[in-house]
Amino acid sequence: MQKIKLTKHELKRHKENLRRYNRFLPTLMAKKQQLQREIVRIRGEVEKLERLNKEVMAGLMPWISLLAEDVGVEEIISVKCIRRGEDNIAGVDVPVFEGVDLEVADYDFIATPLWIDSAIDVVGRLVTIDAEIHILKEQMFLLTEELRVTTQRVNLFEKVKIPEAIEAIRRISIHLGDQQTAAVVWAKMAKKKLQVQGI
Repeated sequence: MQKIKLTKHELKRHKENLRRYNRFLPTLMAKKQQLQREIVRIRGEVEKLERLNKEVMAGLMPWISLLAEDVGVEEIISVKCIRRGEDNIAGVDVPVFEGVDLEVADYDFIATPLWIDSAIDVVGRLVTIDAEIHILKEQMFLLTEELRVTTQRVNLFEKVKIPEAIEAIRRISIHLGDQQTAAVVWAKMAKKKLQVQGI
């Protein structure tokens, strides 16, 4: 704690600071709670999508060996672009998944196996799920960083700034009270001295 000037001006400054801290603290705490709720919600969405990804992969198991055939699935289907938007959550700009544009090349229906259509659908679903998971994890990272900073600010106000201001106000008030009492005593002594001298 820095050295406190024991003046009325300093007392006024600390009281204003305390009022400001008490005004901002509830806002910071609300932001912290909102960030925590959003992180929990996003974590739940990621877990749900990861389960869906596993289910889709499990559905592939009966005919996964067919994908070992060199039919050029990777040449038939490709990602054209991942569409992302932007949203603001608790004052943080985060990316939002809007979709995946897949490009399916023309292929010979006779020369390719029958299962290629199903493979294209499944690969498209897996790519879409992976892209959404990636963007949700990006959201979670950004919100977690903001939560860390907000938590530091809440702790700074709760554990440092507010107690410091309260202690400074207490010390200055005691000092000013003592000075006032001393001034009254001095005034009485001076008055008595004047009366004794007959002035």
